[in-house]
Amino acid sequence: MSASSVRATVGGVSKRKLQPTPAALTLTPSAVNKIKQLFKDKPEQGGLKVGVRTRDPNGLSYTLEYTKTKGDSDEEVVQDWVRGFIKEKAQLTLLGTEMDCVDDKLSSEFVFNNPNIKGTCGCGESFNI
Repeated sequence: MSASSVRATVGGVSKRKLQPTPAALTLTPSAVNKIKQLFKDKPEQGGLKVGVRTRDPNGLSYTLEYTKTKGDSDEEVVQDWVRGFIKEKAQLTLLGTEMDCVDDKLSSEFVFNNPNIKGTCGCGESFNI
């Protein structure tokens, strides 16, 4: 077949319902409120950047940092006037993840409910996919 005679055909279209693509990262109302509270003291910052890094014993852990700008390969997430950025390395790892904030008498922490995790370490600080 020569390059000038390329053909394409259309397959049948089924009536199945399409599933929506999960959001890269969603924030609970508790997480939104906590992030707004953190940025009240740092108005010069543009958003919160979420990433992952390699860590023992089980593989990966989450990273959070303040940032002023979106990186070239970062994915931007905006929810309830809160801006977040996902580093390129973490985008597939975090797909469909919910970020929550849990407060108790002794601590306040962000908790990631990630459907992609296959296992975690005993302390709960690292995970594998």
